[in-house]
Amino acid sequence: MTSRSQKHVRNLKKNHTWIWLIVFTVLIVISCFLVAFLVNVYSTSLINGKLDAERRNVQNMADIYEKCTGDKSDASSLLGAFGKEWFIYVREQDSAVPGFPDTCGIAGNSVNPSEASAFSPMNISAFIYEANVYPDTLTPVVEQDDEEVTIYVFDILSNIDPYIVPSDRKMLSDDQISNENLLRKIRFVVDQKEQMMKIPLWIGVGMSDGKSEFIARSYITFEMQDLVLLLVIVISIWVLVLISYIVMIINIITGIVRRRKTLRVFFTDAVTQGSNYMFFVHRGRELLKKYSNRSVRFFVVNLSFIGYRNYCVCHTAEEGERIIVEIHRIIQRAITQNKEICAHTAEADFALLLRDEDKDSIRTRVQAIMDMASHVTPDHVFTFQAGIETIEPASRSAERRNLDPGEIYNVACAARESLENDDAGIAFFDEKLIEDRRWAETVQEHQQAALDNEEFVVYYQPKYDPNTDELRGAEALIRWQSPEFGFIPPGRMIPIFEKNGFITEIDHYMITHVARDQKRWLDAGFKCVPVSVNVSRAHFIESDLAEQIRDSVDAEGAPHELVEIELTESAFFDDKKAMINTIEKLKSYGFAVSMDDFGSGYSSLNSLKDMPLDVLKLDAEFFRGENRGERGEIVVSEAIRLAKSLKMRTVAEGVEVREQVEFLAAQGCDMIQGYFYAKPMPAADYEVRMHERYKPKDVAE
Repeated sequence: MTSRSQKHVRNLKKNHTWIWLIVFTVLIVISCFLVAFLVNVYSTSLINGKLDAERRNVQNMADIYEKCTGDKSDASSLLGAFGKEWFIYVREQDSAVPGFPDTCGIAGNSVNPSEASAFSPMNISAFIYEANVYPDTLTPVVEQDDEEVTIYVFDILSNIDPYIVPSDRKMLSDDQISNENLLRKIRFVVDQKEQMMKIPLWIGVGMSDGKSEFIARSYITFEMQDLVLLLVIVISIWVLVLISYIVMIINIITGIVRRRKTLRVFFTDAVTQGSNYMFFVHRGRELLKKYSNRSVRFFVVNLSFIGYRNYCVCHTAEEGERIIVEIHRIIQRAITQNKEICAHTAEADFALLLRDEDKDSIRTRVQAIMDMASHVTPDHVFTFQAGIETIEPASRSAERRNLDPGEIYNVACAARESLENDDAGIAFFDEKLIEDRRWAETVQEHQQAALDNEEFVVYYQPKYDPNTDELRGAEALIRWQSPEFGFIPPGRMIPIFEKNGFITEIDHYMITHVARDQKRWLDAGFKCVPVSVNVSRAHFIESDLAEQIRDSVDAEGAPHELVEIELTESAFFDDKKAMINTIEKLKSYGFAVSMDDFGSGYSSLNSLKDMPLDVLKLDAEFFRGENRGERGEIVVSEAIRLAKSLKMRTVAEGVEVREQVEFLAAQGCDMIQGYFYAKPMPAADYEVRMHERYKPKDVAE
């Protein structure tokens, strides 16, 4: 998994929901306090205004009372117009016992002086100035004849206690309100007939003598529509806040569900509907980090279905995917869920993270999976290869914290790729593979500089006529004389060049240097013979290959007939039409074209029939091992006869003993290339060979 993919997964997994929940909850709380504050400010302002109006009325009553001199009866008559009960409270000097020099009431409802001792100023007096406000613990005036009136006792701290007052005007007694709560409770009357609420209070204002207080009963009156409006506004605000909170919760839940669905899609393989490579890397990292897995030995496995594409060609791609699904099910049944991982990572590859004791045990287990998968259908036996890399137990969890399952899986893939053929097999990654990979990276790092500095050296291996021992040709072979790494044989670099594509640069290099040497030898008076140069199959994807070769040779001034283009037999099975077109162009430019390694395993008589070749090179394996018997001689003799019938010259390579030379001469083979005559040699040694006739003693030397 790339760093960008890892970042994408981390972003998908990040869940800031709880942060937004906390933020929104804090905002809700703040909004609640703000609403409560605004309601309190509004109600305070409303009550304060009404209290102030009542205070002014009481103040007017007190002023009238004081302005009446002599008999206070006139004052009582005048004060009766206000419709309020009132009395004078006198605080004697050095005494807290109230006295009542004068009292007056309305409609015979006078205040009982004995009840005045219950008066204590209430906190609500802070709402107005120059007056005291007392809770009404006396008998309230109830103007009801035939209906019940609800009297509420409002507890400032906690609750509202309703009391039903019957129409017989039975009042709330002092026993119903405990004395310690007098200062904490306000009674208010709901007048259902007049649709209003009244809070009875006693308001007292100071008189000019400095020790008397004029106290009158007052009512703070609220019309019901005002209260309903206030209540509707408050409820609306709370409903709006509640709806916002619910919407936020719904959005959070929806976001979580959507994120989980996205993550599920991101981690799901399109074919098997199981886990994919992204999940393998992500979940694998979690398993390796887990503290309880610190002492567990893990194995990363690359399991590859060999020949999958051929199966799809013979059947259908849909049928191939069905087989992949079945193989995935087999593997899933063979692993421990939640502790091991199986993921479909490529067209026909699976990545596994398994737990086991040792290499022998995991080999047995992987082999069992391969055996089951190879018989997934009764009509076919499939082939599988597996590469395995070991993750050893860690002494500390931190040692596995930075392990990347993706990189380890690549190592397992490299181990599988070391199985060169298509046979079933299991390979463990070892130090040799590490060395090979490091060497491949080293070669790739230095290849361009080596080309620019001409560190690549052309070696020549002569080809002789077996009947006359006369030099008839040669093959150009490459060597690398590195000032840093010394002499490097082709086997250590050519496979690397073929994989990384640098082989096309080598082809141009070799053609150029062979043409340059041929031109130099001609100018020096040598009797030159054709030299064959290998051109890789990767080069034949270029439609102008023949023109490139022609131009390179012409640039060095060498005759075309002295440069032979040699193609490997496997190249004939890439794009046959393009191959024939290129060969015909080369022949038209005067180049000879040969097929190398005929008989190496890709032989086809159709290739001989269709390709206008000049030379057929018999593979060296014809003359080694099991091919050395009578049956091998029959194949070789028939191949030579077939080539002659097609007007093609023949070259036998890899010949090492005289018996082979004599047999090939008797069959009419045109040229022999092998250690019997000469090994590959530098250009200077090849120049010597061009001057002399072959002698058997040369081989010994």
